[in-house]
Amino acid sequence: MDELLKAIWHAFTALDVDKSGKVSKSQLKVLSHNLCTVMKIPHDPAALEEHFRDDDEGPVSNQGYMPYLNRFILDKVQDNFDRIDFNRMCWTLCARKNLNRNHLLISDDDAFKIWCIFNFLSEDRYPLVMVSEEIEYFLRKLTEAMGGSWIEEKFEEYKLQLSSKQQCLNVWELIELVGMGHFSKGMDRQTLSMGINEVFQELILDVLKQGYMMKKGHKRKNWTERWFLLNLVFTVTLMCHIYGDFILMDTFPFPLIEGKKCLFYVKCSDKSFEVSASDKKKKQEWIQGIQTCITLLKVGRPAPHHEARQKRRELRQKQQAEQEELELRMRELQTANENKQRELEAMRKKLEEAAANAAEEERRRLQTQSELQDLYRVEMEKEKMVRQQMEEQVAQKSSELEQYLQRVRELENMYHRLEEALEEERQARQDEETVRKLQARLLEEEVSKRAELEQIHLYQQQTISQTQAEKQELERERLAKESALQSAMQQLQQLEADRWGALEQYEEVMKKLADAANNTKSWKDKVAHHEGLIRLIQPGPKYPQKITNWGPAAFTETELSLREKDWQEKKNRPPTPQ
Repeated sequence: MDELLKAIWHAFTALDVDKSGKVSKSQLKVLSHNLCTVMKIPHDPAALEEHFRDDDEGPVSNQGYMPYLNRFILDKVQDNFDRIDFNRMCWTLCARKNLNRNHLLISDDDAFKIWCIFNFLSEDRYPLVMVSEEIEYFLRKLTEAMGGSWIEEKFEEYKLQLSSKQQCLNVWELIELVGMGHFSKGMDRQTLSMGINEVFQELILDVLKQGYMMKKGHKRKNWTERWFLLNLVFTVTLMCHIYGDFILMDTFPFPLIEGKKCLFYVKCSDKSFEVSASDKKKKQEWIQGIQTCITLLKVGRPAPHHEARQKRRELRQKQQAEQEELELRMRELQTANENKQRELEAMRKKLEEAAANAAEEERRRLQTQSELQDLYRVEMEKEKMVRQQMEEQVAQKSSELEQYLQRVRELENMYHRLEEALEEERQARQDEETVRKLQARLLEEEVSKRAELEQIHLYQQQTISQTQAEKQELERERLAKESALQSAMQQLQQLEADRWGALEQYEEVMKKLADAANNTKSWKDKVAHHEGLIRLIQPGPKYPQKITNWGPAAFTETELSLREKDWQEKKNRPPTPQ
């Protein structure tokens, strides 16, 4: 049934001129009529219209035609028609459109046989194609039938030229491949045609073996060469032109006869034959072929090449399923691998992060350890230094205790010296008071002399305006007064010298007083520094000292005001005439 559908598919495809996948109803009527005629099925012209009465007037697709084909044609098929005529009718429809006869080395009949072989070996899916395994099988058969040797490398090179995705051929590409002589170089057209016919008879007509052998006649008992053909339809066919068909029953070898070494006996349903092969090999091949045919008939099995084709298909399906399963497993493994890769990548990142964290923790630990070691070292050094300092302090305290006792003794000596210094300071203050009094007395005398000089000067100014005589008198008086003035000036200079002498004495006394004060302060500081218990009272006035233009003087404000008032009175007093 599959081969019938394949042939009808070729015919339907040939009617699809514009390759739209649809054929008009009128063409389908013609196709259906021809199919019914060649398959000996009563044809109902209105069945097609009846089947598509709800459809529009447009063309019908292959899927739309299949229900009609199954119901009205294929379901009614019986095995009483000639399949070769059926195939030729479908071949005629499709070859007219698709077969390119240019440069072909084969006839149309050979192309038809290749077309039939294609339908037998092609896959059961549409569009029909023949896979590379079946192409190799067919070309091997054809090469063996032509008596040539199969070249594996040549076919492998051809396989590389096929589409990497398809690895298959359609029927017209297969006809072109064989018809162009790609795998029959060195063979003539007749040899190629005979090879195609032999493969056609084996695969399509189920011929198990054919060839010439010698047959002994029934009446004349002479040996005549006949063409024998062994298949599962009529079992044995003897051909001179056409001699007859016989149903095979059994076969067994003959005893050796002089001159006939390859005899064997063939028993059929109504006759038996004495047959002689050309050699022992041919004899064994024929006996094995006949026994195989009898076995297949008994168990009702098809020809071996049908089973071989089915096994190849099942193997391909199994391999395809295994390949698909392998691809699925590969995809699953790839997915799992990708997931593992992602997990490993995530784990690697986590490990890197963990390693980085561990390295960071190790670095921190080492840093902390280093810092602790440094801190411990510093603490040890500090402890060592503290121990040394404590030892030094103990030694120092011992030394300080000794020094303290020494200071106590020194303080006692310093106390006696301080009393002496205080005594010297009191004596210096007494001397200072004496010098201050002397200085005050000299200052009063100086003020008095200055007042007299001013009066004399005023008087001289008054006498300048008198007469000449008076001037002379006054000159004399002036001279006398100048003499007196010089005397007064000398006295004043003497007083100045005495004052400066007193001032120098005062400075010496002040220096002694300062030395005494410094000495006293030094002792006070020492005592305060070492003990912090003794506080000395420094003698002297708390108010600031006044400094006049004649030098420092320890005058009070009241004394200075009286002296200033007295000096102003003397200055304003008129000079006494002399």
